[in-house]
Amino acid sequence: MKKTMRLALQKSGRLHDDSMQLLRDCGISIDNGSDQLKASARNFDLEVFFLRNGDIPQYLKDGVVDAAIIGDNLLVEKAPELTVVEKLGFSRCKVCLAIPKDKPYTGIADFQGQKIATSYPNTVQRFLDQHQIQAELHIINGSVEIAPNIGLSDSICDIVSSGSTLFKNNLKPVETLLHSEAVLVVSPQVSPQINETIEVLRTRIKAVLKGRSARYVLLNAPNDKVAEIARLLPGMKSPTVLPLAEPGWSSVHSVIDQDSYWEVIDALKLAGAEGILVIPIEKMFL
Repeated sequence: MKKTMRLALQKSGRLHDDSMQLLRDCGISIDNGSDQLKASARNFDLEVFFLRNGDIPQYLKDGVVDAAIIGDNLLVEKAPELTVVEKLGFSRCKVCLAIPKDKPYTGIADFQGQKIATSYPNTVQRFLDQHQIQAELHIINGSVEIAPNIGLSDSICDIVSSGSTLFKNNLKPVETLLHSEAVLVVSPQVSPQINETIEVLRTRIKAVLKGRSARYVLLNAPNDKVAEIARLLPGMKSPTVLPLAEPGWSSVHSVIDQDSYWEVIDALKLAGAEGILVIPIEKMFL
């Protein structure tokens, strides 16, 4: 009997929204209504479970779900033994130690003997042990930032995205324990049959992520400049060069990395390129 892959996602929040968008970009349609905790895909052998974020690692370990999209920070805290099969590049954040803004900071030794409020006790304890710091941890689920203001702790450790929440609570980050992003994680109890479905999903995900990070560029160039321009455009293997109707000119097509394309475009113009077009790529299979 054919089994359906079970994928866990955060029930709500930014990670939920980004994960659902990724599935849509992978061509997977999910029939989920308001407050629905389980939904099936119409066009892929997949069931999605919408779960409380903190419960997902245990569901993976127990084999209740086959895979999950969760934050790397949660994995490090609750289940570092689980296998990450793909880094997804969204929902990026940091886990930071933060102290009151008006308090001077001289180094990690300042945390010796402090009371630290956190939702990440395992992550913090490993960090403190690594630096031979003795501190008292207060475990709080949510609203960690308020702890120093009400006298519960001297400092906190929490996830930081923009830093605005810390700023509003008169805190400043002073140590980064880890950088986090969304990851695709697989249960240790996944069957070979389900693993085949996971690999199909991974192929789609990688194509979407590669497309997001690249741009397709088309340009016109004099034939005597094509070799120089081609050196600036490695593409997937090498640029495509096609003759134009106008003698002595060619059209050059290639793929460039989104993070560097402004620098590449400037270099192309200096090398004699004209009529440059930069186009988004929906998906890219290598």
